[in-house]
Amino acid sequence: MKEKILIVDDECEIVQFIKDALTDEGYEVMTAFHGDQVFKLLGGNPDLIILDVMMPGMDGWEVCRAIRGIVSCPILFLSARQSEEDRIKGLMVGGDDYMLKPFSVKEMKARIRAHLRREQRNSTGKIRPLIHYGELTLDAGSYQLYIREHLVPLTVREFEIVQFLLIHPNQVFTREQIYEKVWGFDAEGDSATVTEHIKKIRTKLGELTPDKTYIATVWGVGYKWDGGRL
Repeated sequence: MKEKILIVDDECEIVQFIKDALTDEGYEVMTAFHGDQVFKLLGGNPDLIILDVMMPGMDGWEVCRAIRGIVSCPILFLSARQSEEDRIKGLMVGGDDYMLKPFSVKEMKARIRAHLRREQRNSTGKIRPLIHYGELTLDAGSYQLYIREHLVPLTVREFEIVQFLLIHPNQVFTREQIYEKVWGFDAEGDSATVTEHIKKIRTKLGELTPDKTYIATVWGVGYKWDGGRL
């Protein structure tokens, strides 16, 4: 399986140059040209992120802070800012490495390989089971759901409903099916509670993304995960 690398830099020529070099090494490469694009690409589950510091909109520091709580992969800063303070700041905000522009392609490749090998050695039991879906990240290990860097305050049942629907995108489930899956076959209660829980989930998601619908109602049937349809 190819390892995935996300390159984030507003200089198109540099992005293409790095992409060509890493593609030649057999990596799968994703690209973004400003910080706001990063969140939509996290669903591709990058194994390593190369992140420029100076970009329009969100700069590299802000992007790193925003995503560090929801991704565990190495983040390698790439910047023309050469001061010791800048290098220290890159590590303090959550970066794993800092390379200066202009840079050596051989050194970059070596650093990438070293970080990926370290991740492979540390992978057993240490990386949380994360599910990425666009701007949304679900952490099954800690029962937490994030939209970008914002934690969505879900109850256990609400989280389990989201998790169940999210791992079966666009598949329609009846209230009874959702109730049996989340509460269990032997639970004492009424499947009508599913409707109330989904109303609360929609309200909480809507506070952070009011223009999107994540859980769609299929009238006469039930509900499905709609992936943030506008």
